[in-house]
Amino acid sequence: MDLTPRFRIGNESKLEEENNMQTIKLNNGVEIPQLGFGVYQIPLDETVEAVYQAIKAGYRLIDTASIYGNEKETGEGIKRAIDEGLVTREELFVTSKLFILQAPESKATETIEHSLDTMGLDYLDLYLIHQPYGDVYGAWRAMVAAQKAGKLRAIGISNFKSAKMIEFVGLNEVKPQINQIEVNPWNQRIEDQKWHEKYGVQVEAWAPFAEGRHDLFTNPVLAEIGEQYGKTVGQVVLRWLMQRGIVALAKSVRPERMAENIDIFDFELSKEDIEKIAALDMKESAFFDHDAPQQVEWFMNRMLDTEK
Repeated sequence: MDLTPRFRIGNESKLEEENNMQTIKLNNGVEIPQLGFGVYQIPLDETVEAVYQAIKAGYRLIDTASIYGNEKETGEGIKRAIDEGLVTREELFVTSKLFILQAPESKATETIEHSLDTMGLDYLDLYLIHQPYGDVYGAWRAMVAAQKAGKLRAIGISNFKSAKMIEFVGLNEVKPQINQIEVNPWNQRIEDQKWHEKYGVQVEAWAPFAEGRHDLFTNPVLAEIGEQYGKTVGQVVLRWLMQRGIVALAKSVRPERMAENIDIFDFELSKEDIEKIAALDMKESAFFDHDAPQQVEWFMNRMLDTEK
């Protein structure tokens, strides 16, 4: 793979004057901001303020999920920002996801409507199948129908390995616009990105900082790269993902950290920097393998817990 820094400009991306946020054009023509704000594990009593502050800091992509239990609070933060004139709804890109037992077609249709009602929105910009388990084909039929009805602008999958993504593309008339997967310096997914590019499915990274695992924030290689540009390790990691053409989700409840994470469009990593980061790749998840029996068992138990 060519490790030279590359930027998708022109037809595939543009710079918005407001915050220099780069956007990427998906396979259905919808444009997504390349850097987003995720609300996973943010406490309920902090979510409204966190979403509001993120929008105030310049984030336009907001990512939640039904299983997070904070769609309502995410919607309230969005409403507050719109009501105060910080943004219009059209300037935002809002994502949610359905979980395993919500996957059968009729249930998925209900879940999409529930997400819209809960968040107080007329449409979602992106909706994903959260995990590669259960009736994903039934869920997809419901999502395609909702997309045609104007309720979902883009649809996709999450945590699908490349082989599963290829199968899914091959067996569906409408291909996913996005696959949201783990990508970070310890699990760089170089080969996976090649497969996704071949099939026109955009990679979106969750856990770009690997939640600090393997001492990411004090890693000497990343810290040394950052010192060259007066940037933090977190900013280096996000910039690296931007230059790979990957959409990334950052998370923080602190306004100063939100501002720091989005301040990555004024420098460019060199080819040498990219090569140093490439050498950190452990080629395995910093968290878990979705195909491991113990992990599938955990998801099945979590799935049943959602029905209690």
